[in-house]
Amino acid sequence: MELPDPALVVLVGPAGAGKSTWAASRYREVEVVSSDALRERVGTGPADLDATTEAFAVLEAVVAARLRRGLTTVVDTLGLDPRRRRDWLAAGRATGLPCVAVVFDTPGALCRARNRQRDRPVPAPALTAQLRRMPEVSAEVAAEGWDVVVRERGGPAPAAAAPAPAAAPAGARPLFAEPGRLSFVLQVSRFPWGDDPAAWLRAVAVAAEGAGFAGLALMDHLIQIPQVGRPFEAIPDPLVALGLLAGATTTLHLGTLVSPVTVRPAGPLAKALATLDALSDGRAFCGLGAGWWEREHAAHALAFPSPRERLDLLERAVPTLRALWAPGTGPAAGLPETTCYPRPVGALPIIIGGTGRRTLRIAATAGDACNVPADRVADVGEQNRITVLDLPLLGDDREHVARLVERLRGRTGAAAFAARHHAGTAAEHVRRYRLLAETGVRTAFVSPPDLAGPDDVARWAPVTAALA
Repeated sequence: MELPDPALVVLVGPAGAGKSTWAASRYREVEVVSSDALRERVGTGPADLDATTEAFAVLEAVVAARLRRGLTTVVDTLGLDPRRRRDWLAAGRATGLPCVAVVFDTPGALCRARNRQRDRPVPAPALTAQLRRMPEVSAEVAAEGWDVVVRERGGPAPAAAAPAPAAAPAGARPLFAEPGRLSFVLQVSRFPWGDDPAAWLRAVAVAAEGAGFAGLALMDHLIQIPQVGRPFEAIPDPLVALGLLAGATTTLHLGTLVSPVTVRPAGPLAKALATLDALSDGRAFCGLGAGWWEREHAAHALAFPSPRERLDLLERAVPTLRALWAPGTGPAAGLPETTCYPRPVGALPIIIGGTGRRTLRIAATAGDACNVPADRVADVGEQNRITVLDLPLLGDDREHVARLVERLRGRTGAAAFAARHHAGTAAEHVRRYRLLAETGVRTAFVSPPDLAGPDDVARWAPVTAALA
C-alpha cells in the first residue's frame, strides 16, 4: 500500500513484531523516532529501562518539533498505550498531516523467537502480556479515527542461529569452520610443566598458534579427573591460566571446555570471561556444562544437586551470561541489574557440552554450539553448530605410532588403546577428520594423550592445514 508522505506514522505491536525492521526498510533514519534508540542516547543502552522516562520525554519533544514543521515522523515504540496514541493522533491532526497507524499482527511464536535472539530479551511474562493485549489494541486503533490503518504480519521468521560472535582478530582462524571444513582447538588436559609452569604453558600455546590451531581450551576442574591422571597431579585454574595465555598469543581463541555451572555461577563466570575477552581483544569463548564429578564438589564444600537441578542451573545460566555481556545495566534475565564491566569485545560464543537429550536441547535453543565426543556425532539432532571432543594419538609414521601406543597404554591392550585414540599418522587423521567435517562437525577439540611439550603440538600442522 502506498502511504501518504509526509505523514505521522505510529507503529503498534509487541516486542519482536518487526516494527523497527519495517520502518528502516521504508523511511530514512532521521524520520524514525525510536524509544529504544533514545534510551541508548540518554541511558546506557537500548534496553536500559531505567532511562525510559527520559527517553520518552526526548521522544515527545522530537515528535512535536517534526510535526510542527510538517515532516514525516515515524514513531517506533510499542504503541500499546492508548493515551499516547491519542495524543500523537491529535498532534498530527493539528498540523494537518495525514495520520497512519501500522498495526503488527505478528504471530506470537515469531515474536518469541525473535525475542530469544536479542542480546537483552524482554522478560517472557511481559511479552506474553503484550501479545494477549493485541486483540484489544487492534479494536482500539480501529475506533480512534486514523486516516489510514495498515496491518502487517511482521515478515519472515528469523534464522535459528544465536547472535554471531565477534569477528576473529586479524590472522586468526575461525573458531567454527565453514561447512565442509574443520577448525581445530587444542585442549590441554595434563600439565607436565616441571619447575617453570608459566614457560611450559606459553611454549605449548605458541606452538599451537604456529601449528595452525584456531584456539586453546582448558578443562575446568578442581581436581585432576581420573580419565586423565591422578588426583595429586597439577591442574591449574583455567581462567587464571588463560589470562596468562592471552598475553602470550595473538590469534588463539581461548576458553574452557567446559565450566560446570555448579562450580562457577553464571554471574562470576560472566565477569571473568568478559575480562578475558577484553584482555585478548575478543578471543574468548565460553564452554558450559551441568557438572558431573561429585568428588570435587564434596572436596571443595560445593553443593552437588540432582541431575535435573543441575540442568535447571545450566538452562538459566545462558540468558544470565548473555544479559551480563549485553549493553546497558537495567534488569534482565531475572537480575535486578546487569552491571558487568568491562564488557566483552563481542558476543562470546557459548558451547554447551554433554550428550543428554535435555542438554542437547538447551544447546540447540540457547547456545551457539554443542560439544559431544567424536563417536557420538550420530546421536546429535538439529544444532546451530556441532563440535567434538577427540582424544587422538598422532605419530610421524607407523613405527612412531606403535611406540607411542606402547608407552602410553598402561594395562590396556595395545589394540584397544590404539582404537580408543584413533592412533595413526597425519594422513590417516586427515581422512578421519574429513569424514567428521562431512557430517556437519565445525570444530574439533583435540586432547592428545601424549602431549608433553611444544614438539608434540607441532606435529599437528599437516592435519590442521589439510582441513582449513
